[in-house]
Amino acid sequence: MSPLKIVGVALITSLASTAAMADLVFPSLSYRTGAYGANGIPFADGYADYFTLVNERDGGIGGVPAKVIECETGYNTQKGVECYESTKGENPLVYQPLSTGITYQLIPKVTADGIPMHTMGYGRTSAKNGMVFSNVFNYPANYWDGASHAINHILGENGGDIKDKNIALVYHNSAYGKEPIRTLTELSAKHGFKLTEVPVDHPGQEQKSQWLQIRRTRPDYVLMWGWGVMNQVAIQEAVNIGYPMENFIGIWWSGSENDVIPAGAKANGYKALTFHAVGNDFPVFDDIKKHVVDAGKAAGAGDQVGTVLYNRGMYAAMLAVEAAKTAQGIHGTADINAAQMRDGMEALVMDAAKMESLGMAGFGPEFAVDCKNHGGPGLGAMQQWDAGAGEWKLISDFEPSDMEIIQPLIDEDSNAFAEESKIELQECA
Repeated sequence: MSPLKIVGVALITSLASTAAMADLVFPSLSYRTGAYGANGIPFADGYADYFTLVNERDGGIGGVPAKVIECETGYNTQKGVECYESTKGENPLVYQPLSTGITYQLIPKVTADGIPMHTMGYGRTSAKNGMVFSNVFNYPANYWDGASHAINHILGENGGDIKDKNIALVYHNSAYGKEPIRTLTELSAKHGFKLTEVPVDHPGQEQKSQWLQIRRTRPDYVLMWGWGVMNQVAIQEAVNIGYPMENFIGIWWSGSENDVIPAGAKANGYKALTFHAVGNDFPVFDDIKKHVVDAGKAAGAGDQVGTVLYNRGMYAAMLAVEAAKTAQGIHGTADINAAQMRDGMEALVMDAAKMESLGMAGFGPEFAVDCKNHGGPGLGAMQQWDAGAGEWKLISDFEPSDMEIIQPLIDEDSNAFAEESKIELQECA
């Protein structure tokens, strides 16, 4: 076999081998069924389609085919753990569970088994501390960044002064929904706004009492940490009480087409955070159409390409592929294992030149990961629903979060976890 060329690094002659290399395995802990299936399907399709693109267009990752093993979790924590146990023997490179509940259960398991886990924009926020969470990564942004981005947006709309404003948080009553509360509490102390917590129980189909409360108290802004049908119901209930959509802001998991289309034209102006661009006006989508959809190799019907959650799944897969390339370059072999993949994730650099080379210029923020910081700089943007055009539009650049508030919370929570779990801190140069 002739030497393999690793994209983005110099040709490494040690990659030559006479033995066939095993596929590089990427498990997909998906959910295509249940109350959250409508959101899980496009993400899983985008994730799978990008790996198919890399195989068909590029001949794999460094010449080695990528293999996606999909395991249905139904967004159920126990099933997610079962999927992990049933697939970890396949020499997986990285897990992306797409569930905060599953993430919490897998943190000690992946650490003990030496397998990295990427929880992009979800999971345990303090996993950003790589010295404690050696095998967990949450770049390019986390929930606490999201909470700060939302407040920064509100500050910008009010000349930097939100004293005496009332901000309500409508949240999924789970580990996921509760993640931003501590950050918002600290931000309320800093900026002088009142925070009102409004929990919604799984799956969120019944919210009459919560929105009657909002109708009575009439908060200046409503933030939402929802998922699945909860988002649709909340937006419809907001419409029903005449709440101004431009003052209703969702986290990035509350900002897909599925969330706003059911409410029709009255959802116009609703906002949601994001850590990547919207739409399909990027060269990579031309490649997906040619090599995946038109070739009959799409994971789904091909009708989700360019939607928010398809794009997010594709973005997650792209970051995994780039981390694998980085690992191949570091270790001088295309046939990487999980430990080497971890090193690649910890050394990942996503700059403008790399994004452009992938046909994704401007699709996501520039960021770098290192030993101490597994979460990147925490950049995020705001998108807004244009019902007339039937599409999301970015209304801000990728901007920083308030690390003056967030970093002490990360340090406190991660160090408490390390002490409780008797974790020996990873040494960083």
